[in-house]
Amino acid sequence: MKILPGTLAATLAGIALTGLSSSASAYVGPGAGITAIGSLLALLAGILLAVLGFVWYPLKRFFRSRSGRQGNDTGTAQPPAEQQDKPGNDQ
Repeated sequence: MKILPGTLAATLAGIALTGLSSSASAYVGPGAGITAIGSLLALLAGILLAVLGFVWYPLKRFFRSRSGRQGNDTGTAQPPAEQQDKPGNDQ
């Protein structure tokens, strides 16, 4: 990928001008502040859950299969096979 000299110069000029600007005297009200904090927390929670879902659980399943343990990932216990689907089995 080639970087054009004009694009590089414009990017550097934008960074320099941003750094030289004076601070703005702005007011952030309590409603906007709480909304911003809530949005940031929701974003962090989403990233954390994405990492857990796409990285941790497949690794956990992999290590369980290597150790020979047969875990049930759904968390629901099922009756043994000999007790399933028998006539008169009222569970």
